[in-house]
Parts: sequence; C-alpha cells; structure tokens
Amino acid sequence: MSLGYEVFDLDFPAGSPNKSAVLVTGPNEALLVDAGFTRADGHRLAAAVLDSGKTLTTVFVSHADPDFYFGLEVVADAFPDAVLLATPIVIEHIQASFEGKLKAWATLGANLPTRLVPLTPLAAESLEVDGHRLQLRGGSALLPDRHYLWSADDRAILGGVLVFQQEHVWTADTASQPQRAAWIDLLDQMQALDPQLVVPGHRLPGTANDASALHYTKTYLEDFERILAEAADGAAATAALVAAYPSSGMLIAAQLGPKVAKGEMTWG
Repeated sequence: MSLGYEVFDLDFPAGSPNKSAVLVTGPNEALLVDAGFTRADGHRLAAAVLDSGKTLTTVFVSHADPDFYFGLEVVADAFPDAVLLATPIVIEHIQASFEGKLKAWATLGANLPTRLVPLTPLAAESLEVDGHRLQLRGGSALLPDRHYLWSADDRAILGGVLVFQQEHVWTADTASQPQRAAWIDLLDQMQALDPQLVVPGHRLPGTANDASALHYTKTYLEDFERILAEAADGAAATAALVAAYPSSGMLIAAQLGPKVAKGEMTWG
C-alpha cells in the first residue's frame, strides 16, 4: 500500500472500546480521521501521532456524533499547526448539538471537552497525505452528513459512521425507513469498489478490517427492518436484535435505535 493505516480502538461509551480512529501516514505526513469520545482518548491519539514521527497536517472529523470529536481539543492543543476539517453540514450539526451532547454525556466528568474547537469547512472533494488522495464520497440526499473516504491507490475505505463490524448498528439518527434504505445503497456502492481494506467507524477490537464489515452492516440493517416490523414496541425489537446478534458489542445502539424508530423517544 502507498499509505499506512493504523487503527485505534477507542471508547464509546466510556470504558467500552467500540469506536475507531485512523492515523493515515505517508513518508512524511499524517492525517488523523476522527478524534475520539474522551479527553483521555485524545491524549492517546496525540501520543500515537508523536510516536509515528510524522507531521500531522490534518485532522478530519467525519461525523457530528460526540464519539467522533469530543477528544479533539486535546489533539488540537498538541498540534496547533494541524488543519482541523469537517464538511460544512457536520460543522453545523456539531455547533447546534454540542451543549446538548455535553448534558447527555455528563457522566464523563473530567473526560468531557472543555470547549468547542473551531473546525474549518472542507472545500475540496479529497484529502491528501504526501500527495496521495483520499476522496470524500457519500453524502446522499437523504444522508447529507454521512461520508466515507476512498483511496483508489490502496483500494481502501475509511467507512466512518456508515460502517460497523460486529457491533449493534447505531440507527438512532436514521429514524425513517427511507434513510436506512439510502444507507444500504451507500454500502452497495462501497462494495462495488471492491475494496481491499475497510476500516469501520465502529468495530469490536481485533475484528477484520475488510469488506466483511460492509456485508455485516447491510445484513444488520435488513434484519433491523424485519424485526422492527414484527415487534410490538422498542423493547421487543431490542430483545430480538440482541437474540439475533448475541456477540455484537455496543448494546446501547440496540437499546436506543428501536425506541426512536418506534416513535417512543427522540434522539439528536
């Protein structure tokens, strides 16, 4: 491969390593994709960048959920010359939801961020590491804030919020069936690229970083629709998902997603 891809298994929720971040490295430069859920994980990522010996040129926050950016202030303070990027819609969502997310995750205590770090809107359609391009893809009409990165040179996908591996899939932010159908369409588009490396945004530590994550996520979403249609309420759907995926992590996703889809609660 022309670039290196180091995957870190970080907290979400606290104490459970379900969220990934990726350090992409070339001969001289480094790109960090996502910044962790806790200040502690921000420190771990900063240490990894230092250990790499590369110059961190860019941090890309791929989504507006707090497990993608709560650790950013630590990384930003450690590398003040790095450019901090996100798509305009992700920046908008972070700014609108930040205070509410602090309250929702108040149990993090000292691991919460102390400030909202400014992000620069990504104007280009790709990111670069030592001249190698990672193209921004996704962002369909029904899912405008959901993107992934694609390296044609390495046939590598950094799947972000769209791809899970052996985790309950987070559906609380895609409450409607058309949104979830659009999600499956994006997974099919990724599969058609014939990727050799697929890094899920959420994975159980040690699971494969390959196209099996695309199949897993699609199958889970299809099962979610079937179970949701059959279940009387959110609790019944949660029980059925846990029975169907007994070894999957991130139980909180199976607990919240069905309630939102059944209209029993809101999330966002």
